[in-house]
Amino acid sequence: MTDSPELPLLPRIRGANDIHKMSQEDLPRLAAEIRQLIIDVVMKTGGHLGSNLGVVELTLALHTVFDVTRDLIVWDGSYQTYTHKILTGRKERFPTLRQFGGLCGFGWKPESELDPFNFGHVGTGLAAAFGAVVADARLGRKRKVIAYVGDGSLTSGVAFEALNNIGHSKRDLLVILNDNGFSIAPTVGAIKKYFTELRTLPLYNEVKKELHHILEKLPLGATVESVLDGARRGLKQALFPNIFTALGFQYYGPIDGHDLKLLVEVMRNVKHLEGPVLLHVVTKKGCGHPDADRDPFGLHKPVEPKPAVTGKVEPGGKPPPAKSKSYTRAFIDAAIEVAARNPKIVGVTAAMPDGTGILEFGQAYPERAFDVGISEQCAVAFAAGLAQAGLKPIVAIYSTFLQRAYDQIFQELCLNNLPVVLVLDRAGVAGEDGPTHHGMFDIAYSRTLPNLTLMAPKDEVEFKRMLEFALTLKGPSEIRIPRENVPDLSRFGGADVPLQLGKGELLADGKDGAILAYGVMTVRALQAREMLLREGIQVAVANARFAKPVDADLASALAKRYPFVMTLEDHAMLGGFGSAVVEALALRNEAAGKIKIHGVPDRFLQHADRKELMKFLHLEAEGIADVVRMQVSGHPKPALDDALGKIFY
Repeated sequence: MTDSPELPLLPRIRGANDIHKMSQEDLPRLAAEIRQLIIDVVMKTGGHLGSNLGVVELTLALHTVFDVTRDLIVWDGSYQTYTHKILTGRKERFPTLRQFGGLCGFGWKPESELDPFNFGHVGTGLAAAFGAVVADARLGRKRKVIAYVGDGSLTSGVAFEALNNIGHSKRDLLVILNDNGFSIAPTVGAIKKYFTELRTLPLYNEVKKELHHILEKLPLGATVESVLDGARRGLKQALFPNIFTALGFQYYGPIDGHDLKLLVEVMRNVKHLEGPVLLHVVTKKGCGHPDADRDPFGLHKPVEPKPAVTGKVEPGGKPPPAKSKSYTRAFIDAAIEVAARNPKIVGVTAAMPDGTGILEFGQAYPERAFDVGISEQCAVAFAAGLAQAGLKPIVAIYSTFLQRAYDQIFQELCLNNLPVVLVLDRAGVAGEDGPTHHGMFDIAYSRTLPNLTLMAPKDEVEFKRMLEFALTLKGPSEIRIPRENVPDLSRFGGADVPLQLGKGELLADGKDGAILAYGVMTVRALQAREMLLREGIQVAVANARFAKPVDADLASALAKRYPFVMTLEDHAMLGGFGSAVVEALALRNEAAGKIKIHGVPDRFLQHADRKELMKFLHLEAEGIADVVRMQVSGHPKPALDDALGKIFY
């Protein structure tokens, strides 16, 4: 007779705190089931695989020890909340992760009241948690506030600003430090070395063992463990002070983040401690996946391979169609080429070496690539120092992340008029990562700053020319590129001509109206024109090239010649390229009323495939043609798709 197979535990998890009904002996098996679910789903949908596999036990321990319906867990960055989602009533919807109408890949308040913040970037969770602690004290609320933060987050300056304030305040706050040696890429700088030293204190470990041996022989009875705990803490503070104790925290750890019994025991012990407490937990990125040791970097955001497609997997996870190239790939190739001709060119990024292409640039030029960690402010100010001293820095950062360095763009770059080239990857609709990652605002937040030149290329050839041109400028510049493949515009004609500052180009003539497109929207304008020609509607298409300085002469000529000029951009309409065109004509006392701005409405856009979102927004060729038909006929603008009610937040 054989034992009957154990029934799966995951079906017993239907809502928050269902885990409290389970025995501690069940938790390792539940962890294994959750880990397998995460692997099965993320290999189909894409997402943050490695980091979430690494925190399954840690999340289970948090949910076991605390009441998540009462206590507050602030997830810094919140891309490591997959287990949290599964444990809080979203298990059945988990296969919809990052899909249109499905679960968000980050903590998301509209999904659950147990997600306190819509955080997609890291570094700010500690300050937000501290704010909640202060508010609780003012309002008389009794609950435990837990701030979850990764070691990569501590390369962000704002995290240390928060630690400084929390330690000084002496208020009750538990900080869980998840140390896996990685953020998106391996954690960089002195922080990495420091955490390695904390994990491997051989002297402390030996002294701890000897102390335990001595205390066990003393007639202290049931108080041995409490005495031992105090002695350990005092010994650690005396012999091994660290940056956290210096900032006013009671420091515990490091402990094994995959030992559920130990995690639960330690969390229960620190739960009721007063004042700032930091629990240092060491986890393994990708734990439970066969590639965890071989390629933890590659496990960050994988997708299921498609055998029919060959070639390099592009940054972002999805293999490009055959014979195509992403804009990121175009940047890598162009940057390596220009750097071969000029040894003063260097590359800088902020914890995104692979996603931005600086990883391959660094493989070509190991001494000329710099990753400053999750600190965009540092990246831009660092580049300013490089430029002031005579180098030619190219800083590659996602559009949405660069927002964090706005003040450094203003002061270090623009006010000092330093020749730094900013390459803004993932500009525009970013896709499945959602509203925290859409690059909708870079034109608006940049074009008000003096001395800054803004460009966007229509294809790979023009991108290469723009990068070369930017490196000749005496001041700062930005080049925005989208998360898609570079188009082949050969069938539309056009010549590879040198760029002139603030000058666009007329690509096709017409009589019924004109489209003035910016960057990647140029190919869509040309495609829409082809569709309309079959109906007898002839629209001109111009490629703006620059959002600052705008080609006011081109815009003026189009406005004088055509009944309307529709500006086209993959960006928020407020403050964007179209606004710049209207302002340029208004300042010349010309017919700004002929300009019709077409872009992204003044709303936060949710997550879905980029092409799907662009279609809903009438920013693909078919939708652009619809908007042009409306302008030509004078009929009302076509109604946005019903699905827009779901894609806007």
